[in-house]
Amino acid sequence: MYVGIDKEKNELNLKYTDKFKSKKRGELIGKIIVLVILTIGAVFIMFPLLWMISTALKSDKELFINTSFIPRDWVWENFPKAWKSAPFTIYLKNTVFITIMGVIGALISNSLVAYGFAKINFKGKKVLFAIVLATMMIPGTVTMIPTYILYSRLKWVGTFLPLVVPPFFAGAFNVFLLRQFLLGIPNDYSEAAKIEGANEFMIYWKIILPLCKPALTAIAIFEFNGKWNDFMGPLLYLTDEKMYTLQMGLRTFQGQNGMEWQLFMAASLIVLLPVIIIFFTLQNYFIEGVSMSGIKG
Repeated sequence: MYVGIDKEKNELNLKYTDKFKSKKRGELIGKIIVLVILTIGAVFIMFPLLWMISTALKSDKELFINTSFIPRDWVWENFPKAWKSAPFTIYLKNTVFITIMGVIGALISNSLVAYGFAKINFKGKKVLFAIVLATMMIPGTVTMIPTYILYSRLKWVGTFLPLVVPPFFAGAFNVFLLRQFLLGIPNDYSEAAKIEGANEFMIYWKIILPLCKPALTAIAIFEFNGKWNDFMGPLLYLTDEKMYTLQMGLRTFQGQNGMEWQLFMAASLIVLLPVIIIFFTLQNYFIEGVSMSGIKG
């Protein structure tokens, strides 16, 4: 009798063990498939960057002869030569100024507007917020000409003002992102501060803002990337070459050197480097800010 029971137990154990192994095997195969797909996707995404690096390290003679990724001779002199081919130091100063002002303006304005929509109750708030979100549906090309006419009448064309002033008036996407993040912060903090006598601005400045570092970092990265890589804005509004940004500098550099692609790619890598460094340095804050705001890609 006991032998029969033990035999049944052993059969059940073997059955469950086989199922467990089969399940584990299926999970492993699934992970391998996902890993292969992600690897292929990463290769496609990284291909232009790798090609840029390869081209930047080749000589002008080798560029069209050697089609492989690895250069025969690593020409590091392309980088200083590319930088000296145009006044990139001046372009860098202009770009840094515009970018810093844009980031500061975006952080101040978007945090204030988002705080109002998230934490302050007032009549017509939902309607006003819906109008703000509706502006996200308007393509930038539609507002380009009216905006240019406006700045022209204000006599801002030929100055940095059209590039540094707009961020101080908030943007719909950043307001939405930060508002979603603020809605996740309990109102207990604000209520406790009000009991202690704090006004609305003190609550915003000393309590809410320190809790919003991930979302603010995400906004700062978005704004930095937008301003640093902006080409259309400087092309429209900057008329003096001494006011050009790095992106405009790449355009003039390309013409000056008669399509010397190795120098053009070297200059492009130098311009791209700060964006890469900042993203990888602050990526944890960026991912946390976007994920906690409820926005998923």
